[in-house]
Amino acid sequence: MDKQKQTILNERLPKVMWQMSWPAIAAMVLFGLNNFLDGVFVGHLINNDALAAVGIAFPLAQITQAIGSLIGTGAGAAISIWIGSGNDSKLRNCLGTVNFLSVILSILFLLPAFIFAEELIALMGGRGQIALLAIEYFKVTLLGTFLWVHGLALNMMIRAEGKMKTAAVMIAIGLVIDVLVKPLFISIFDWGIAGAAWATNLSMLVYTLLGIGYYQLNKSSFQTVVWSFKVDYAIFKEIISLGLPALIMMVMVVVQNIVVFNSLGRYGNASDITFFTAVNRFYLLLNTPMFGLMRALQPVAGMNYGVGNILRTTKSYTLFTWAGLFVLLPFWIIVMCFPQLVLSLMIPNYLFSSQQLVDFRIYMSVLLGLPAIFMAMVWFPSVENGKTASIIAILRQLILYVPVILILPSLFGIRSIYWASAFVDWMIFAVVIVVVRKSFVKLIYRTRLSKESRT
Repeated sequence: MDKQKQTILNERLPKVMWQMSWPAIAAMVLFGLNNFLDGVFVGHLINNDALAAVGIAFPLAQITQAIGSLIGTGAGAAISIWIGSGNDSKLRNCLGTVNFLSVILSILFLLPAFIFAEELIALMGGRGQIALLAIEYFKVTLLGTFLWVHGLALNMMIRAEGKMKTAAVMIAIGLVIDVLVKPLFISIFDWGIAGAAWATNLSMLVYTLLGIGYYQLNKSSFQTVVWSFKVDYAIFKEIISLGLPALIMMVMVVVQNIVVFNSLGRYGNASDITFFTAVNRFYLLLNTPMFGLMRALQPVAGMNYGVGNILRTTKSYTLFTWAGLFVLLPFWIIVMCFPQLVLSLMIPNYLFSSQQLVDFRIYMSVLLGLPAIFMAMVWFPSVENGKTASIIAILRQLILYVPVILILPSLFGIRSIYWASAFVDWMIFAVVIVVVRKSFVKLIYRTRLSKESRT
């Protein structure tokens, strides 16, 4: 732990960013491929109705990832700070609280979601055959709830130690299993859309067992009790506080998708749902490098904040944001120049209209502003300011996005979903830039006052 800690605290930031980022980006791209491949395999091996069904059910299934992110982001941010400040007691006791949260929150979501699966799919705008397929997919996915929650939480904790390569290998193993068994379950076993969900559950089982094994074999950089369920109230409170922005952001995305799919169901048709599913899947896939950079930024910002190196903490945000823009730019150019080719990977043998291609470009235009937004969502909790990140998440989805999508499609049709989404994110980009700069000034000023009081 000392070697990794000293690297994060003392090496040149560009070198630290490179060492931390490339395995983290690889890990999150692989994790994103798990979700993306559901769409590819279902679209190619079943039909477009099945693809639309996955699109409707997937946002609900993401709630499990939201719960895992609440625990993993909160524990991960806290672990980075504790490593920086040398708080061995909390490091030793944190896994008991994480285990407890994973079990309790998984049960609290699984039971009502399974019982009311039909109503939830209807809430998402599912109708007819698409709704039946979506319910089947969603119920099977729910059976893997604990695996999604605990596996993701443990992997985030491993990344918080700075062990990005280890976390990436675990995700890669899960992805390989998913790719191998998904076509087998769908076509050979003839399980259809349920086979896609069972394949993902199996990959998540392996992913979770690898995380547990990491701690069981004492591979972590701190001492902990693997099978503990002892809850430490102080740790519980810190995990919830620092992880809440991640939960809010992902839950708000679910709310956002409920509104979008209901608008598509009301003002569009099955083809419109299928098209949006494909567009949104590509959008999420291209976001995954940002998720990797976020995870790499967390220990860098958190550990330096923990030892009081505020200037290095603020510089890390700026550096990681520019790096995110650099990573996204070539992919952004490809999707903007060749939208027909890109979308055909998800929806084969489909002739897209010129209007749909314009909508796709508008929706993707905001990618260049996302690095600043995403880095802020993990940077604020890393400096013990989770409240600001939570406010930004609520502002983005609930206050701006939901009202816009509720109103505009009834006036201007479903095309407004695409350009309204881009408009909201560009507004949030402007807000984030202002808020981050003010936070920089506040932190640096507070540090100067602290130094002057000591002298």
